[in-house]
Amino acid sequence: MSKVLIVEDEQHLADGLRFNLEAEGYEVEIAADGETALDQLIGFPKNFDVVVLDVMLPGKNGFEVAAELREAGQFVPILMLTARNRAEDVLKGFEAGADDYLPKPFELAILMARLRGLLRRREWFHLSQETVSPDNGGDQFRFANKMIDFAELELRAGNRVEKLTLMEADLLRYLIRHEGKPVSRRNILEEVWGLHEDTDTRAIDNFIARLRKLIEDEPSIPRHLLTVRGVGYRFVANPE
Repeated sequence: MSKVLIVEDEQHLADGLRFNLEAEGYEVEIAADGETALDQLIGFPKNFDVVVLDVMLPGKNGFEVAAELREAGQFVPILMLTARNRAEDVLKGFEAGADDYLPKPFELAILMARLRGLLRRREWFHLSQETVSPDNGGDQFRFANKMIDFAELELRAGNRVEKLTLMEADLLRYLIRHEGKPVSRRNILEEVWGLHEDTDTRAIDNFIARLRKLIEDEPSIPRHLLTVRGVGYRFVANPE
């Protein structure tokens, strides 16, 4: 039985979600504000499988809650509920550490599908034996002195281990599969994150900066995750 934490200050909405999720066999708890959610996820962790996190909360908002969870090393999948379907808000959620988003108002069937998708992706990352390349020996990718372990959602460099969110792992996998080829910002938005709105795609640069801090020895002088001016980015595993 999967365990879900609903972080929502609108009591009627939280109760309705709990009723419907429990009817589908989920175990559900509710937090009415960000501080309570952080206590349940960090202070006294209860091993939730997925979090439904509203952006608009009293006290700390959803972006702040997601960012603090990731900073604390808590990488439970997060479905973020946004009041508006603006791509900029969605990207801000991804930058904070969310794994998926759903704009309000939403249909219950869509929310259920998104939750099942996150749970499947989480299980897939832990159980899949699909290889990223023929030579990497499992669901791992090695380059330079680093190794990305997609099953464990980790990046390892020497004795340093960095946890990845599902979204970060998705993006790294996409870049690796297109190694050496320019990948446009628009393609990243559409093919990795499912965003189709007409938006300023330069907003994705902040997210790439986060990945550079993880994979580059000198993030200000990247050798692996390169900017292709006027296009997007290119991943190079073994630069000359």
